[in-house]
Amino acid sequence: MASTVENDYDTFAEAYAAENESSLVNAYYTRPAILDLAGEVSGRRILDAGCGAGPLFEALRDRGALMTGFDASTKMVELARKRLGPDADLRVADLAEPLPYPDGAFDDVIAALVLHYLEDWSAPLAEIRRVLKPGGRLIMAVNHPIIFKLLYPEADYFATVKWADEYIFSGQKAVLTYWHRPLHAMTDAFTAAGFRTAVVSEPHPAPGARERFPEELAGKTAFLSFLFFVLEAA
Repeated sequence: MASTVENDYDTFAEAYAAENESSLVNAYYTRPAILDLAGEVSGRRILDAGCGAGPLFEALRDRGALMTGFDASTKMVELARKRLGPDADLRVADLAEPLPYPDGAFDDVIAALVLHYLEDWSAPLAEIRRVLKPGGRLIMAVNHPIIFKLLYPEADYFATVKWADEYIFSGQKAVLTYWHRPLHAMTDAFTAAGFRTAVVSEPHPAPGARERFPEELAGKTAFLSFLFFVLEAA
């Protein structure tokens, strides 16, 4: 329907947050991978772009980072505030629009599973570059570009294409809409925005995942899901 809001997390925020507290792809894959890539963060000023209900914000804060976060979903920010406390620096904002932060405000920006919702990366990456200090890092994860080709073998891998998938989060149905782009389009966008690619990672699941999810990981050392980057602001 034309009136449907794409990726309206307000409608399934609680179910999504509950599901991902302990899910394989979030609790045992994405969050550990981001934390590993971030490394020692004590005293670093970090912006969690698309913070959701706040699990990464919390984990980084626990490691000594000075955290700020935003999400486009009002409901997600409400859940994050409940989790993180009234003093947490949280606000409702959209990565597709100008960010409400000054130039060079942060040492790092975390963008975990956010940019793949956007067709245009130019303006969002430029805004992230603007709020990073020189030499700062963008640590990000997006859908691995091979996933689209695996799901749609006849599709053109080299095109930037909109696609959607259906999920069940804690018993609630949700549809998420993404933009597929080939790897070279990602790296070209990084370079155009003034970033240098420092790390490209296809991580293994975290310790304990195999015991927690024996069926999903049977016979696998790793799996394809997301692609992770560390970019440095040139």
